[in-house]
Amino acid sequence: MPHARLCSCWGGRVLPLLLAYVCYLLLGATVFQLLEKQAEAQSRDQFQFEKLRFLENYTCLDQRALEQFVQVIMEAWVKGVNPKGNSTNPSNWDFGSSFFFAGTVVTTIGYGNLAPSTEAGQVFCVFYALVGIPLNVVFLNHLGAGLHGHLATLERWEGQPRRSQLLQILGLALFLTLGTLVILILPPMVFSHVEGWSFGEAFYFAFITLSTIGFGDYVVGTDPSKHYISVYRSLAAVWILLGLAWLALTLPLGPLLLHRCSQLWLLSRGLSLKDRGAPEMDGLPRPQKIPISA
Repeated sequence: MPHARLCSCWGGRVLPLLLAYVCYLLLGATVFQLLEKQAEAQSRDQFQFEKLRFLENYTCLDQRALEQFVQVIMEAWVKGVNPKGNSTNPSNWDFGSSFFFAGTVVTTIGYGNLAPSTEAGQVFCVFYALVGIPLNVVFLNHLGAGLHGHLATLERWEGQPRRSQLLQILGLALFLTLGTLVILILPPMVFSHVEGWSFGEAFYFAFITLSTIGFGDYVVGTDPSKHYISVYRSLAAVWILLGLAWLALTLPLGPLLLHRCSQLWLLSRGLSLKDRGAPEMDGLPRPQKIPISA
């Protein structure tokens, strides 16, 4: 009966997955609380101490005036205005920065450090995202389908010599290594040099960006004390699009590479046992062919 099948599906698949999902969230909440809560308390105490010291040094101000000034700073920050520097700071809405913002919209990164403040800009952002997000998904899916077509020969490797199989695995591993170097290693080195971050901070920014988490604690091209080239943020937006495309292309390759390596190891083991005069490996499971599109 449909009701019985539904209960069986819920109890056999959905419920264990739901429990694992909730447990994973609980684990993350516990670890983040242990790691971050004390640091947050120290930062809050330090901020209050600095406010009190500021009032002691400038007795012409009272607590209310200082709080109003802090509120002005917070409102400026929410609207994307960096409180550092002066009115000569570069605009957050020049073409390069606007291109970078458009990229964060269609890729759903949404750093949160910049958003439209006018009603017209907010309305346009809604309709722009409604069209741009599906367009971005279709673009990435087509790139993935293109790679699947180029790697279709890997599905027909079982009749090839073992040396040819090994060369294909090495080529696939080299492709993944070079892609990781170009997308996840070299750009953080550039960001570290330009922004003055450590490599760990730059790599953290790259991962948070390409995973589309986008916390907004690290964003390129926002330091008013630095002089960036005019196309810096536009190049960063291009890197984001290329990085997301590379991830869409290569995510299916990891399981494929592991499967091919296990197949080759099983074949090599079977051949070596046969060479030593061992009986036929009738019990050895024959490697199954996994479609690339799976």
